[in-house]
Amino acid sequence: MFGLDKRDTSLLLLVAVLTLCAPFLLNPFPEGSAMAQFNAGYPDLMQRFVIFGIFAIGFNILFGLTGYLSFGHAAFLGVGSYSAVWMFKLLSMNVIPAILLAVITSGIFALLIGFVSLRRSGIYFSILTLAFAQMSFALAYSVLTPITGGETGLQLALDDPRILGASQTPEGNIPVPGLFGLEMRDSVELAVGSWLFTFNVGYYFCVAIMLAAFYLAIRIFRSPFGMMLRAVKSNQQRMNYTGLNTRPYTLAAFVISGMYAGLAGGLMAAMDPLAGAERMFWTASGEVVLMTILGGAGTLIGPVLGAGMIKYMENIISKINSDILHGWFAFLPDGLEDVIVSLIYPFIGKGWHLTLGIIFMLVVIFLPGGLIEGGQRIARLFRRRKASEDKPTGTTEPAE
Repeated sequence: MFGLDKRDTSLLLLVAVLTLCAPFLLNPFPEGSAMAQFNAGYPDLMQRFVIFGIFAIGFNILFGLTGYLSFGHAAFLGVGSYSAVWMFKLLSMNVIPAILLAVITSGIFALLIGFVSLRRSGIYFSILTLAFAQMSFALAYSVLTPITGGETGLQLALDDPRILGASQTPEGNIPVPGLFGLEMRDSVELAVGSWLFTFNVGYYFCVAIMLAAFYLAIRIFRSPFGMMLRAVKSNQQRMNYTGLNTRPYTLAAFVISGMYAGLAGGLMAAMDPLAGAERMFWTASGEVVLMTILGGAGTLIGPVLGAGMIKYMENIISKINSDILHGWFAFLPDGLEDVIVSLIYPFIGKGWHLTLGIIFMLVVIFLPGGLIEGGQRIARLFRRRKASEDKPTGTTEPAE
């Protein structure tokens, strides 16, 4: 289907089912129950899952296929966000032109940075990209304040000269981003027993974009271009010795990866029309590296899983406090309850980074292929056990 083989089609369909059914899958606990705080099926968080999934898919095209580790992709994320907000201010509140401009602008920016950075490889390439991203961050905060809004960020205003739309609504409010009349914040709620499921327009728009981005990533991975990128990762020096110039291939991968980051930045602005310089800070670049390695660099679905896991911990685990823990362990004797809570508390709430760090260390040491390798090992274990059960015992049973 769509030019994909059976395996890739199954993978694409799996991602489609998981994302389309996310409001159900991420709300497993009834409202008002003690476990309801682990539900993640609300629009803002689901949008973040998908948007950062796109960011990680794009980063994986560069890092997973070529081995070039960039610490500057946050710059493209920020450029995409700023471009989208400017399109909202100047042209229209329709999200399509804003996202197109975000992708094009970030692609041009990636071309310039990649052209310079790819003159070096290894740690020098990483440092160069980090330097460019930090320079972009500093410029956004200081010199480029008329364009970026400086510390307060770039945001919409009532007097924006919007050519194809009104500057304000009849009620005197700032218009919100939409898609041909559908506002991104529109939602429909479905109550089933004690469960409440929310279906948001903005989330499903992000899902449609992510599925298209995921499909394109599959095609890149399976194409001759993708094979060439793998060859660069395997032994670039040997390829250069054969007379093949690998730089155009790596530059193309860098630009495509930057455009994915710009797409993610544009979607972030489409869901919340505000762009700040903090999106260009180096921590955002480090976060996408963690997502990719945690999920499985070089795999198709791994970065999406890594992005989902980190965003879940950031938004759910970080909100568990000592009062909630005391509520969970209230059935224990007082002394034992305090001991248990004091042991767990450093790993949740503000300490969720500690838990993430431990998980990341364990994955790197024991599962170099990320969460995908963990799943593959479990699958092999079950297959081996089933094969041993089906294997003939070697003894001949007498016929009745």
